Amino acid sequence: MTNPMYVLDEHMVELIFDYCRERLALDPVSLDFGGARESFDDVLSGLIGESGNDPEAVLALFSDHLATAVISCDSPRFLAFIPAAPTKAALLFDMIVSCSSLQGTSWLEAAGAVAAENQVLEFLAGLAGLPPGAGGCFVSGGSIANLSALVVARDTAVLRRDATPLRPRIAVSEEAHASVEKALRILSVKPLVVPSVDHRLTGEALRAALERDDDVSEVIGVVATAGTTNAGIVDDLAGISAVARQYALWFHVDAAYGGPGLFTPLVRDKYAGIENADSFVIDPHKWLYAPFDCAALLYRQPALAKAVHSQEASYLDVIHDDDNPVWNPSDYAVHLTRRARGLPLWFSLAVHGAAAYRDAVETVLRTAWRSAELISRSPHLELVREPELSIVLFRRKGWSPADYEAWSVRLLELQIGFVTPTSWEGETVARLAFLHPGTTVAMIEEILATMA
Repeated sequence: MTNPMYVLDEHMVELIFDYCRERLALDPVSLDFGGARESFDDVLSGLIGESGNDPEAVLALFSDHLATAVISCDSPRFLAFIPAAPTKAALLFDMIVSCSSLQGTSWLEAAGAVAAENQVLEFLAGLAGLPPGAGGCFVSGGSIANLSALVVARDTAVLRRDATPLRPRIAVSEEAHASVEKALRILSVKPLVVPSVDHRLTGEALRAALERDDDVSEVIGVVATAGTTNAGIVDDLAGISAVARQYALWFHVDAAYGGPGLFTPLVRDKYAGIENADSFVIDPHKWLYAPFDCAALLYRQPALAKAVHSQEASYLDVIHDDDNPVWNPSDYAVHLTRRARGLPLWFSLAVHGAAAYRDAVETVLRTAWRSAELISRSPHLELVREPELSIVLFRRKGWSPADYEAWSVRLLELQIGFVTPTSWEGETVARLAFLHPGTTVAMIEEILATMA
């Protein structure tokens, strides 16, 4: 007898498809969110037990009580943190990935999926100017990508030096993403914190830090950022890469948020030097309009990563063929089993083309810059700094941290916007993170009007 879990329930199919159709048809997507609640015990109590439940009732519970307690990050009014705005094509293909139970661990198991993902990775490597042969894999996010790249930086240091450093360190700035600090702790690698110049890591500052260091031979790499999370600042990639070459450092670029700026000549010059990266990361689930969770990790010399990350076990021998080298995504990061998370991006890029992505990125940049102009002209608002990419920091004159917090709560309650404050040089300020090409200047005017 067939297990009932594997019998197709046509009614459940229609329920799910109807829900997905309604969600996909939202234009624009509302912020949603029924307000924070301390517990969902009353809603979920007794739901999971020995007996199952009517799928229609379970879906209704989700739709009415759980989904409404999640802020829609694909709303054009979601301007906090770094949002996401997947294309309809990417969302639809993500359903195919899930419905087909596609994974992408090895070439043996998933050659077609891996080939498609590699096409996207080759395209992204080309945008950055990496040489032919560069490659890597898709991982869950920038945190895992940074960790995986820095493992390679640590474990290949001996190839760049005459000896293995006993106490390896990697140079970072104060503005590096928190995941970099966490990765270094996991790896037992100490950071060499280089003072930033106006919140930007420069080659000159890196060189000065190395020259005054008492044990520079232990410094094996440097992490630069192309689009800091808090302010969207691009480090001096060209200057940093030159110093990295001089000192034989692994040059890693965290472009998780800001990498899509590579698409457009409006800001492409800011990324000069990224072509010299030994590794870099870009998160398509951010500004490349893919669903969660999707980060592209690329290496200049993938063979170095493969030597570090390939997992050896008797049951894995079959996927490693020395006589016929194949591309196993599991060989390029700290994962083994993985879903084919790059396929939704592949489908959307293939359907829409790079020009559509370039247009979306440029639309976002122009909206952010136009919003900064509006703020600059307001008598009660003040721009903290000119935006480089699509993050705008500004202050409301005379406001305290409590004022910003109350304003943020009020905006969400009114469904005008989801905007959260941040800290800048010890001061609480407002932060607009633009990513959705559907965010309009009119929406920003409505938000700013609430600060009068």
